[in-house]
Amino acid sequence: MNLYSNKQRWKILLFIVAMAIVAVTLWYSNHIAESIRIEERKKVQLWSEAIKQRADLVNFTERLFEQLREEERKRADLLVKGYNIVNDPSDQNDLTFVTDFIWSNTTIPILIYDGLNNLIGSRNLPQRRENDAAYIDSLFQVMQKKNPPIVFGEVGHRVYYNDSYLFTELQGNLNSLINTFISETVMNSASAPVLLTDSTQKVVLKRGNLDSIFIATPQLLEQKLAQMRSENEPIAIELPGQGLNYIFFEDSLVLKQLEMFPVFQLILIGVFLLVSYLIFSTFRKAEQNQVWVGMAKETAHQLGTPLSSLMAWSSLLETQLPDKNTLAELNKDIDRLNTITARFSKIGSAPDLVEENIFECVLEAFDYLKLRVSDRVQFSINAPDRTLNAHLNKPLFGWVLENLVRNAVDAMEGEGKLSASVFREYNRVVVELHDTGKGIAKNKWRTVFQPGFTTKKRGWGLGLSLAKRIIEGYHEGKIFVKWSDAGKGTLFRIELRE
Repeated sequence: MNLYSNKQRWKILLFIVAMAIVAVTLWYSNHIAESIRIEERKKVQLWSEAIKQRADLVNFTERLFEQLREEERKRADLLVKGYNIVNDPSDQNDLTFVTDFIWSNTTIPILIYDGLNNLIGSRNLPQRRENDAAYIDSLFQVMQKKNPPIVFGEVGHRVYYNDSYLFTELQGNLNSLINTFISETVMNSASAPVLLTDSTQKVVLKRGNLDSIFIATPQLLEQKLAQMRSENEPIAIELPGQGLNYIFFEDSLVLKQLEMFPVFQLILIGVFLLVSYLIFSTFRKAEQNQVWVGMAKETAHQLGTPLSSLMAWSSLLETQLPDKNTLAELNKDIDRLNTITARFSKIGSAPDLVEENIFECVLEAFDYLKLRVSDRVQFSINAPDRTLNAHLNKPLFGWVLENLVRNAVDAMEGEGKLSASVFREYNRVVVELHDTGKGIAKNKWRTVFQPGFTTKKRGWGLGLSLAKRIIEGYHEGKIFVKWSDAGKGTLFRIELRE
């Protein structure tokens, strides 16, 4: 029992040390991941503030362009008034300033049509396009849609105008600025996945660092937006010409991988420990097998010399002693020693399994042992079919029965009932041994077969371990505690193939 207890204590100690190492490793990994998380959060916060500031800058630029647009319209109105003054013959004022103002316009494209819709003049068209009728017609269509015509003069002349070339160029720069804001600022956000949606938060305008498979359907998009919203509050921005938009973002893939790193690390450590345990367990079993074989063969060798001597003395006594019964019992013990020697010599090599009558094997073991244990132990065998055969090695199987019987007698403290049942169950031959001893605690039912486990003050705790090795290792059968109760006894069950 002490050997087994020490072994269990060492196992517990090693397990505690391994868990401590795992805990420290996981804590340190989590600490590193949390530090990186904090740094990345700071980057994301700076990025979100930069988005808001750039959005404000874009909106401010739009307001400036709106003021320029109003100035352009005022200038166009002044131009029309100038044309009215020039074409009004009743006005006798000095027209020098007015004409100078009209001809100083070098930026606003103008088309002038008479009441019959004939082009009578133009201003600030590209020089190479002044006589291009198709170009002028397309420009007229654009001007007509963009700004209402200004009518002047009694004959209904109409002036069509467009934004100045300078303003058009600035407007193009503004559009480019908006696209740059969306493409560069929103999409390149410290590797964080980003979705830009409209005001309904259901239509994705642009995405960045996110595979389209995650938003392929409305259901997937809704799930993704809900996930992003749970991690970070979406940023509301208003862009010129696009209205209110929302920017959804989440932690980067790198950060998520760092969060999962401790889990993968734990799995790897677990796999490593499991593989290490299996390897060392294999080595340990191999060493145990070598010890078993070495001890068994050495025991057989040591028994050989005194056994030969006993056989010689037995032969001598047969010629000198008239008590044949005593000599018969002595010869039985000598035969038993021969059997024991044969058993030990077979350890380590594959035994020959032949069909044997299982009832006779149990009967023979009982007949031999009941004369060598307390006469207060009652033996009985229940065998409905006494011709039942099983594949086994008789010397080794007898060894198993002997170990079980001796343990049962010890458990009953030399007084009680020991019964055996032999029967067939499905395609297996079953032998059950029931004693009326002190029983085994349920949490020890498996432990009793481990080497070193014993409840006796003396002994190595190898008997049941050897029995398990013989039945399961050599006979491909099973042996286990089927039932046990404190103060009522124990039932061992052996299953063998027919």
